[in-house]
Parts: sequence; structure tokens; C-alpha cells
Amino acid sequence: MIPVEAERPRALLAGASRRWVRLLPWAVAFVLCVALLPTTIVVLTADYGLNGGLASALAVAQAAPLLLAVVRPLQAWYVVFVADVAGALALLTVDFQERLLWPFPPMEIVGYVGLCLALGLRERRRTLLLVWLATAGANVGLGFAAPHGTGAKDLLLTILGGVALLLGGALRERYEVQRRLAEQETISEAERGRRTLLEERARIARELHDVVAHHMSVITVQADTAEYRLAALPPDVREEFTSIAATARESLGEMRRLLGVLRNEEAHGELVPQPGLAQIGQLVEATARTVGPVDFTPCDAEVPEAVGLSAYRIVQEALANVVRHAPGAATHVSLSVARPAGGPGDGQGDRQTDGQREGPGGERLTVLVVNEPPLEPPAGPLEVGGTGHGLVGMRERVRLVGGTLDVGPLPDGGFRVAAQLPLTEEDIT
Repeated sequence: MIPVEAERPRALLAGASRRWVRLLPWAVAFVLCVALLPTTIVVLTADYGLNGGLASALAVAQAAPLLLAVVRPLQAWYVVFVADVAGALALLTVDFQERLLWPFPPMEIVGYVGLCLALGLRERRRTLLLVWLATAGANVGLGFAAPHGTGAKDLLLTILGGVALLLGGALRERYEVQRRLAEQETISEAERGRRTLLEERARIARELHDVVAHHMSVITVQADTAEYRLAALPPDVREEFTSIAATARESLGEMRRLLGVLRNEEAHGELVPQPGLAQIGQLVEATARTVGPVDFTPCDAEVPEAVGLSAYRIVQEALANVVRHAPGAATHVSLSVARPAGGPGDGQGDRQTDGQREGPGGERLTVLVVNEPPLEPPAGPLEVGGTGHGLVGMRERVRLVGGTLDVGPLPDGGFRVAAQLPLTEEDIT
């Protein structure tokens, strides 16, 4: 017995993006029903000589279920299959010409082939195989009762039905493969973005370890040497310094163990001291020698190491993007310290803003990288050794110190990166 599939209330091709494709199964089913219903009555009565009432009943049973096939093709097949077999048996009671097809007249074959195509678009391989075996079995079994002998033309229903089932099944499986591929690409893209974010956060954590470890080492050394540098320290003060040094050493050990989790085999080159504002000039000079003119406005202000490192990495990523996407374009890099009245930006072009917006506060370091349109569109992507993941890295570094980031294209075709990083400890989050 052919298994009934779970209920599928959706119509055939209901998931198509275009409306005319979603309506196509209904249109085809309607045309077949309207065309085959009167044709079947006329042919069965006029050509085969069947009683008009019986012919009408058979015509309705064979054509009307085609509308049901749009939503539930397997249930429609049960009705049509029984009606077709009953029609073949009913034709044995009348005397019709040998030239006429039996056991299934042409209009029945047309409707059945359309129904098989709908089955192929909906049901699984096992169901389709059982449907074809039932069709072939009925066709062959009725052949033993053929009133005028059997021939190859009597197997048309089996042959054409099998082709329709095969075609519909192939189309359905092709659609399923494409749908799953699209879903997998969506999942892969989301996982790629998540992995990029985690990698960038791990890199920032490794870099900040060097900054924090330096300060902790200074605390340890100062606490250990206090009794030698400061004369006549009371015993309780000496014990306090000893406790501070022990706590600092313990914290350094914990940080090293944590860093061991974040380190990987590709992190050997990160053992050098972390860069800051002083190294941005060297970065600008190296970029200018590679791709074109770069104007640089330096800043000699004293900034926290975390802020200086974030500023360096932001400029590095921005210049790397210039090299990749606008080689040869004039570029302007500026660093300045000011007490802003609001967030960065001059309102030009479309903007993507990240970070937390704050009102007027302490001094902030403004990092601005603006490039003009390239003189000629790049022939292909010019890859250089990057240190981060573009905008993802910029956003994470700005968020780390509680600053704001404003990036976006300019009306003339250039691109702008502007960041404001707080300098006071109470503003750095």
C-alpha cells in the first residue's frame, strides 16, 4: 500500500519568489479540468458508446481531482487512479472500435500525466516508485482482458506516467538542493562573521595583555623595592608593600595563563612591543611609498596606551583599505585632541556609526582618515598584509575604549573613517 505523506497545506511552488510561478499550478490544473471534463464526456459517449450518466460520473472523478492535486496530489491520485481503472472496466461492457485506445483513452492519459508531474514535485522517491508500480501493474493486469488484443500503444499510460514522475522528482530534488545550498551559504556567512568577530576580540585581548602586563610589572617592582628606596618604613607599611607585590605577581600569572588560551600558532610575531601614536608616522610613510601621496597631521599628546594602540590599529586598517580599494588616491590622516561638543562627523555622505554616543566630556583623541576617489578603478584586488578584519576590528577597538566610530563613503566617491577616543580614565570603558 502506498504510504500517505504528512499533510502539506501549502500548494505546489508556493515558495517561489515570483507570483506568476506560484499561480502556475492553479492555472494548469484549472485549464486541464475545464478542458478534460467535457471532452471526456463527449468521447466516452460518442466514440466509445458509453452511457451518458456513467460517462459523466467518470469524467468528474477523473478531471475534478486535478484541482485537489495542487495542494494534495497523492490524495488526488488515489481518486483518479480508481476512476481510471473503473473507466477501463466500464468500457469492457460496450462495443467500441479497435482503433480506439484501451484501457485508458487519450484524455485520461493527459490528465494522469499532469497528475504524475504534480506527484513528482511533491512526494518522495519511494512514493513515486510505488505509484509507478501501481500504474504499471494495473496497465498490465487490464491488458489480459483487452477486447481487441494488446499492443505497445496500450502501455502509453505507464510510459508517459513514469516519465512525468521522473521529471517532477528531478525538478523537486534540484530545488531542494538549491534551497539547502542557499541556507548553508547563509549559515556559513553568519558563522564567518561571528568567527571574524571572535578572532578580532582575541587579538585585541592579546595586545592589551602587553599593555596591562607592563603596568603590573611596574607595580610589582615598585612594591618590592619600596623598603630599599624609602628609609625607616614602619613594619605594617612594609607588610602592605609586600602584599601588594604578591598580589601583582599573582595577577600577572593569571593573565599569562589566560593569554595562553588566546595564543595560537600564528601569533609568534606579536611578541614585539605594541605600537602607539608615535609609530603612526612610520605607518603613513610606508603607505605613501607604496600607493601614493598621504598627508599626515601628527599629535604629540600623551594618551593612555590602550587608546594609542587603538588609534594605531584604526589608521592601519583604514590605510590598508585605501591600498586595497583606492590605490593611488590622495589620502589625509590627522590626529588631534579636543573637547568635542558632540560625536564625530561632518554630515557628509552616508554613515555607519558605532560605539556609544556620549555628551560633552573630557578630552578626546580624534582620528581621521579620508581618501579621495582613485584616479583609475583598480584592475583587481590588491592584497596587503592586514592586521585585523576591517570595520569589524575598528568597531571592536572603539567599543573597547568607549569611543565613537563614523565611517562611510563621501559624495565625491572617496571614503572617510573618523573615530573619537576618550583620554580620561573615567570616560574609558
